[in-house]
Amino acid sequence: EGGGSSWTSMEGYLNEYFHIPAKNPPSDARLRWRRAVGLVVRNRRRRFREFSALGAIDDAQRRRILGKVQVVINVHRAALQFINGVKQYHLTHELIEEGFSISPDELAEITGMREDSTILKLHGGTSGISRKIKASLQDGINETEITTRQKLYGTNKHAEKPARSFWMFVWDALHDLTLNILIVCALVSLVVGLATEGWPKGIYDGLGIMLSILLVVLVTASSDYKQSRKFMELDHEKQKIYVLVTRDKKTKKVLIHDLVVGDILHLSIGDVVPADGLFISGYCLLVDESSLSGESEPIQVSEEKPFLHGGSKVVDGTAKMLVTAVGSRTEWGKIMGTLSDSGVDETPLQVKLNGVATIIGQIGLVFAILTFVVLLGRFLVNKGMAVGLMNWSANDALTIVNYFAIAVTIIVVAVPEGLPLAVTLSLAFAMKKLMNDKALVRHLAACETMGSVSCICTDKTGTLTTNHMIVDKVWISDVSKSVNGDAKISELKSVISERAMAILVQGIFVNTGSEVVKGDDGKRTILGTPTEAALLEFGLTVERDRYTEYNKIQRVRVEPFNSVKKKMSVIIQLPNGGFRSFCKGAPEIILEHCNDMLNGEGDIVPLSDMQKQNVLNIINSFASEALRTLCIAFQDLDEFSDEQTIPENGYTLIALFGIKDPVRPGVRDAVMTCMAAGITVRMVTGDNINTAKAIAKECGILTEDGIAIEGHELHDKSSDELRELLPKIQVMARSLPMDKFKLVTSLKSMYQEVVAVTGDGTNDAPALCESDIGLAMGIAGTEVAKENADVIIMDDNFKTIVNVARWGRAVYLNIQKFVQFQLTVNIVALIVNFVSACVIGTAPLTAVQLLWVNMIMDTLGALALATEPPNEEMMKRSPVRRGDSFITKVMWRNILGQALYQLLVLGTLMIVGKRLLNIEGPTADKTINTLIFNSFVFCQMSPGSEMDIRFWFCGLFLFGTSGFILSNHI
Repeated sequence: EGGGSSWTSMEGYLNEYFHIPAKNPPSDARLRWRRAVGLVVRNRRRRFREFSALGAIDDAQRRRILGKVQVVINVHRAALQFINGVKQYHLTHELIEEGFSISPDELAEITGMREDSTILKLHGGTSGISRKIKASLQDGINETEITTRQKLYGTNKHAEKPARSFWMFVWDALHDLTLNILIVCALVSLVVGLATEGWPKGIYDGLGIMLSILLVVLVTASSDYKQSRKFMELDHEKQKIYVLVTRDKKTKKVLIHDLVVGDILHLSIGDVVPADGLFISGYCLLVDESSLSGESEPIQVSEEKPFLHGGSKVVDGTAKMLVTAVGSRTEWGKIMGTLSDSGVDETPLQVKLNGVATIIGQIGLVFAILTFVVLLGRFLVNKGMAVGLMNWSANDALTIVNYFAIAVTIIVVAVPEGLPLAVTLSLAFAMKKLMNDKALVRHLAACETMGSVSCICTDKTGTLTTNHMIVDKVWISDVSKSVNGDAKISELKSVISERAMAILVQGIFVNTGSEVVKGDDGKRTILGTPTEAALLEFGLTVERDRYTEYNKIQRVRVEPFNSVKKKMSVIIQLPNGGFRSFCKGAPEIILEHCNDMLNGEGDIVPLSDMQKQNVLNIINSFASEALRTLCIAFQDLDEFSDEQTIPENGYTLIALFGIKDPVRPGVRDAVMTCMAAGITVRMVTGDNINTAKAIAKECGILTEDGIAIEGHELHDKSSDELRELLPKIQVMARSLPMDKFKLVTSLKSMYQEVVAVTGDGTNDAPALCESDIGLAMGIAGTEVAKENADVIIMDDNFKTIVNVARWGRAVYLNIQKFVQFQLTVNIVALIVNFVSACVIGTAPLTAVQLLWVNMIMDTLGALALATEPPNEEMMKRSPVRRGDSFITKVMWRNILGQALYQLLVLGTLMIVGKRLLNIEGPTADKTINTLIFNSFVFCQMSPGSEMDIRFWFCGLFLFGTSGFILSNHI
């Protein structure tokens, strides 16, 4: 632009203008260079077109200008040689039309794992990016643009593997080795039968086996297909996670799948970052990116290092984030896209039963070989004595094929492949029912393990109580008042000076993790934890008009609350100069930081030992009324620099709050149910010990024999003292996360307890992982806690936890019933065919009949027994202890007793049945064998067995099919 002479040396002009060395320009300048050259080229071409249109230039001028443009183009090409590592991005027509000025791929690259802040600065930083994607950093995006943004920048969903079709399960079922052998046997039987007996009589045996195999395959595939669909539904439920965003100047909750590029996302401790983005503002934000980078050390995120990646976890602090990449364009999405679906993991019970099935299958193999050898041996002996071994016919081959089919069928029946199916059926049924009852099972093994739980370590707030908190009492300036009503709040204001009340309200409004938001209906609501919301509600009731004024005050430094520090602190800059620090938290901790207190006139006076003891007495009196206690204090500072930390001492005590959180209805009955079932309930809470004891007594947890301790006392005990103390502990107050972890590990190692633990915070993750069953709270729980849990209690209710235990016991008992039933059938089928082969040389139970029994037993039998709902009697038994045998002595007694009874009945029919029932004629053998089969079916339904109407239906179905088999002479 600056004169013709500069165009003769465009490269030198750009080097001079951008201070770029002639050779090897640094990477941070390459993008600027490319963009500048392109701009100049476009500008010169535009001017050339304008001059040409006006006819203001002759041919010589035209050639001269074209030469200058060519110089620019050559310089542009030279510049591109230096930036060949920089990817070119193209803006689509749709993006330009909608007013966006950056492509989704370029946007994703900016916040990628390389974290090149230079490229971000070239775009104008976070504010520049927000302008290019039409997003306001204060007000968020417009709701009407959601669909457009999803179309142009993508949805926040990862690429899912396509669901397996029904025919894929059919194909899997056809890969069973024994079924393949039977198919060969059926084909041989068809060929030999047609050759010897002709059509249609010759196809009966082979066709019967083929139809039975087909039915077995279809039923198995159908069952597996239905279970896979159920687990897919459960996976979709797990992904229903809500996050806070600002849209149209309103803060609201949306599903993570509904996040779009440009959203202003609110992050707090325990959140899992659901998309890639840029830090806008916040305090002390630490994120764990170990799932992405493998680095275990948390990373500090700030305006200098603003990059946030999906899949990372917020360890500490709060922040607002601008979403810049979603779904498969995020770093986490790229990783997820490379992973294959590993399917559903086997549960411990399935592994144990697979071992049982393998042993039974090996026994069946031995019996099958012996049966085939005995049948073949008797046949060869009889043939040798009758016509000689050198004279063979097609009928002889058919007989040997049938013997082999019977042997293979014995293996099919002996291998109890229905055991894992019964477990899966029972677990899937329980998971579906629990989901309807507000419990989301994340890991399949949790259902069965919950049935063996002997101890539940539960939180107080939100689990035993309603988590709907209100400030019930306040102590300020030596005045203690109940404030559960407008009249009583007015009475409090009348006895407290305006200065003291102003400091109190200021401390509530500026030192809070909650905020007042306006909903779609125009109503104002408070977002935040129940405790924070209760305090903010109290502050708004006292001085609603000051909320907007105090909310505009600049917060210089914020330390959010966490369960280790048990306090929250903030430093603000006062309008008239100077700084003020507020801190609030556990009373005994805040009280230790205080040297002074506010008196009735609002003046600062020393806090004497006598006065401190008086405050402690007030704390205990509030706690004994089952109130949560909280202190707030302040300190004025002349100056505060960025290098300084928030002061720990020298505070002035302002007030003490007593917050009411009522016990949930039905909790006491649920605790009594647990005690009757042999499950010990222990309360583990961060609250004051007196508050914890009062609530525990109200819930029925703390009895005369039990004791209440504080968390730190566990670490002061020797192993012997701890061993003696543990059975008596019913309440643990002022518990830190590692105190809970210590309690869980001690119960498991010293007393072999099966422990379930509830948790809602990020720091509860170690205890949730260490426990046998981790129970995360669906409402109050953080995403980190939910990720480390086995079950998510969607309504945060203790009654739901007891319901999970009830279903866990139902699963265990139902599978025991099915195992008892199937092992009885297997033993009888093996022994009957083997003994019959040895004694009379034939097998009364044919291949078709055994396959039919196997199919009904593994499907309808499993469905009837494995899906029985729980009953109250289950919660009157003691829990199954760790290491107890799955097949109990009572089960062995029932199995062997039933097997003996059935063998006597079938043996009698087999040996003397024809004579007893006067069965004669050419069809006598078929008739007695059919009668043996029917008797075998009905022997499974003795009146004393634990069956229901569904199983009787299975028996009638078997009876009908056996009649069909008889009528067709198969």
